[in-house]
Amino acid sequence: MASKTPVGFIGLGNMGNPMAKNLLKHGYPVIAYDVFPEACKEFQDVGAQVTDSPADVAERADRIITMLPSSPNAVDVYIGSSGILKKVKKGSLLIDSSTIDPAISKELAKEAEKMGAVFMDAPVSGGVGAARAGNLTFMVGGVEQEFDAAKELLTCMGSNVVYCGEVGTGQAAKICNNMLLAISMIGTAETMNLGIRLGLDPKLLAKILNMSSGRCWSSDTYNPVPGVMEGVPSANSYQGGFGTTLMAKDLGLAQISATNTKTPVPLGSLAHQLYRMMCAKGYAQKDFSSVFQFLREEESL
Repeated sequence: MASKTPVGFIGLGNMGNPMAKNLLKHGYPVIAYDVFPEACKEFQDVGAQVTDSPADVAERADRIITMLPSSPNAVDVYIGSSGILKKVKKGSLLIDSSTIDPAISKELAKEAEKMGAVFMDAPVSGGVGAARAGNLTFMVGGVEQEFDAAKELLTCMGSNVVYCGEVGTGQAAKICNNMLLAISMIGTAETMNLGIRLGLDPKLLAKILNMSSGRCWSSDTYNPVPGVMEGVPSANSYQGGFGTTLMAKDLGLAQISATNTKTPVPLGSLAHQLYRMMCAKGYAQKDFSSVFQFLREEESL
């Protein structure tokens, strides 16, 4: 019954909430922590144990998943004054599904190793919808011998669990994916906007794009134009989904990595600028596909 020993889960936000619920659905007792008490209340109501700090989670569980907004949050949760590594048990498996700087993941892995624990980075792709449905994609970096142990838990929350290599490579894959996603979303939004202004019906234009060489995920699965698709943020005033501020953060991580590796990423840089402008102009909490609305409003661009 080792598989049903408690699993710690830290970070019960838009993504962490449904991920932790899927662990519960698969029969794992969850020991939860979030900095916001109201996020924990819901889990108490469905039978999870709630603790007062990440260190308390580490005291009660030897397998812990973290889902946090940024690199500073991850550093605090792992090596802060009441962090996981203050009370981590030897042999514990620590899986971080946050999207953070690969260099930070490597640093946290070193600190975990000093305490006799194993740290793996396992960022996700798929967004809130996939988190709810349990079909996220996990990109995993870490010691290969521990991959099967991590996969056992991650397959409760995702349909694709891919081993990428040493610690940090999961983050690298995620950052590269999100840079391409941002670029393709801007391209789709620009294209749709131009077509509409040329008199094309947006649904017809999307249909043509999706049977032609311009087709991409942003056009056929997550179209940014209101009224073209149902069940996507553009059909709900750009609520839910993947926030513009998070996309700007991920593009910032891509820029840091590009600088460190002397890699030219001109379109990635432009995408970063555009999403930062959006954050400054009231789009920070809207889904990143709201770039369509932003372009419609920014006549000067």
